[in-house]
Amino acid sequence: MLMISGAILILLILSAFFSGSETALTAASKPLMHQLDTQGNRRAALVNRLQERKGPLLGAILIGNNLVNILASALATSVLIGLFGEAGIAYATILMTLLIVMFSEILPKTYAMHNADRFALAIAPVMRPVVRLFSPLTWATQIIVRGVLGLFGMSLNPDEPFVAATEELRGAIALHEGDDKAVQNERAMLHSVLDLAEVEVEEIMVHRKTVISVNADDPADVILDQILASPHTRLPLWRGETDNVIGVVHVKEILRALNNREGDIEALNFEALATAPWFVPETTRLLDQLDAFRTRREHFALVVDEYGSLMGVVTLEDILEEIVGDISDEHDIAVPGLNPQPDGSLIVDGQFTIRDLNRQMEWSLPDEEAATIAGLVLHESRRIPEEGQVFIFYGFRFEILRRQRHQITSIRLSPPRNTEEAIKENIESSPQGIETK
Repeated sequence: MLMISGAILILLILSAFFSGSETALTAASKPLMHQLDTQGNRRAALVNRLQERKGPLLGAILIGNNLVNILASALATSVLIGLFGEAGIAYATILMTLLIVMFSEILPKTYAMHNADRFALAIAPVMRPVVRLFSPLTWATQIIVRGVLGLFGMSLNPDEPFVAATEELRGAIALHEGDDKAVQNERAMLHSVLDLAEVEVEEIMVHRKTVISVNADDPADVILDQILASPHTRLPLWRGETDNVIGVVHVKEILRALNNREGDIEALNFEALATAPWFVPETTRLLDQLDAFRTRREHFALVVDEYGSLMGVVTLEDILEEIVGDISDEHDIAVPGLNPQPDGSLIVDGQFTIRDLNRQMEWSLPDEEAATIAGLVLHESRRIPEEGQVFIFYGFRFEILRRQRHQITSIRLSPPRNTEEAIKENIESSPQGIETK
């Protein structure tokens, strides 16, 4: 009796070991184990190798766990039948169920779940020979499983991931909890890095309407005054019409030329000082454009559409601002575009981009069809709205405050709350009426 009881106790401990190992090795942090491995931690290297071959690992754990559980139950049943007769079967079932569930499943898995990395590093040297020991049985069971699944028309492709790696990273970033400003900025930056491969240049470029450029046919002193009045170091140089860009002038080249000519402005040839313009399609992805900037060692490109018409300019700083947020220096002209109001609403400039708004406010307004807030209103309303008109799209309230000709310049944006109350309130307060979507 004592020997059998001791054997059952040992088998329950082994069962707890297998259960905890399964949880720890599947829940252990892959980035942490990779980092420890690169630092020379041998146990972390073993964990990585075990995780790379999850099929044999899980197979060995399941075989070992079921083997010790069934053996422990059989021993307990034989003892209790000898003591209580046929009723011993029921007693053994109840007793072993309680022992296995409590001490061999819940207890070790709970501990392993809360100490997954430490547990995985501790048991990795033991699990490796266990996996090798059960490898013949694991291999045989995998063949049988694949054969049975094949009968039902199902196949297992280990090389095809269930979800894209990018989506897995997005989920991990979303789990980075915290409401303070630093954590919000970290989340926004990490999301922006992943978005570089999806966002196109046209969504972040400086539109041609606001691009500062100089006419090559103007007198040299006029061109110099325009360049000095601009906050930028690189400006497009055009002739005849603004679309006909013949070069890009750099302030440093002009200063160098002035120094060589002892300050003689009339001797400056701006066309000769300008570098050849670099045109890129508006559909270029930001990640590709960033690589192109690095390869060509340039910071400035002109964006054109499918017809070759100039759409705007994009710089290396524009792409970096997509990652880290607005970068301003002492020469930048501040353009207020987002003004919070006491009632919780926002006064938003029409040209404020949806991506920047989503990043700052942690909203999820769609930016597939429009790049700016004004563009979103035009796309959803299918019209050019009048001042005072109110719309509700995606639960947000859009009130048109100012319009210059056909351009929406200012919008009052209210975040979602009770939509029915907002609609009722807006119908009563808006002279132009309200439209919802």
